[in-house]
Amino acid sequence: MDVQLRHLRMLVAVVDAGTFTDAAAMLGCSQAAVSRSIAALETSLGTRMLDRSTHHVLLTGPGSRVVAHARRILDEVAFLQRIADDSRTELRVGYAYAAMGKHTRRLQKTWAVAHPGVSLVFVHSNTPTGGLSEGIADVSVIRRPLADDRFETASIGIEYRYAAVDTDNALARRRSLRLADLARYTVAIDYRSGTTSLDLWPPDAQPVSTRGIDGVDEWLTLIAAGQAVGMTAEATANQNPRPGVAYRVVTDAPPIDVRLAWWKDDPPPLLDALVDMARQLYATAPPRAQRHRPPATARASAGGADR
Repeated sequence: MDVQLRHLRMLVAVVDAGTFTDAAAMLGCSQAAVSRSIAALETSLGTRMLDRSTHHVLLTGPGSRVVAHARRILDEVAFLQRIADDSRTELRVGYAYAAMGKHTRRLQKTWAVAHPGVSLVFVHSNTPTGGLSEGIADVSVIRRPLADDRFETASIGIEYRYAAVDTDNALARRRSLRLADLARYTVAIDYRSGTTSLDLWPPDAQPVSTRGIDGVDEWLTLIAAGQAVGMTAEATANQNPRPGVAYRVVTDAPPIDVRLAWWKDDPPPLLDALVDMARQLYATAPPRAQRHRPPATARASAGGADR
């Protein structure tokens, strides 16, 4: 069976136009070309699609079923083409909990001026690769180790860790916190895509309990209700304010190395421009935690090799 897309397009055009002549005019080809395509389709499928006994062609029983599927196939092909077209006019940046925090809006504004023909679009995906392996992002913001040799990464900056607590909690009245302060409570942890793990606490000072969650909304809802506390990247504190939730810097927690990741064998266009622009923003904007800088040993642990 050798059914081709052009055969399906011809069939749908004939059905929509009502005659071979009108279909040819609509498609910008000859009537003979339309007739040959319909004949080739009927030969390939082994059945007649159209009843040509009247001035206006009519679908046969099998033809009615085939044309319905043909429309769906053509719609899917058109959708694939739109994806390909969008890849030339959009650069999609995925993220799990927060894009680039306080830098996100400025990056989009700066990017729009520098690259007016390519929109910078941020897309949320609560997965370890921030939508990269799922195909919804061209590049993603990563704040946890990405042990997958299919991807390449580049460091763009560091962020401090912030605790998230119920505003009625006594911890919310303090300007900064320490890991031991959080260990007295149940800590909400997103094991799939979050930046918090039990390794942050010493073995002899682990949290009293943990609660696994799935995504930033569930995380914030638990914390606002006083059912858990949490710890996250500085960008989350900036990008996800929530009534009932107070964010406080954790001064003795190691900072987070923020990286951009992409498919090693398929780097997106303008990747270098995005990496450079993001690095400049992280380098020039003072962190929210400037008055509560972690100790030098913690700052040193944020280092990492660039691509």
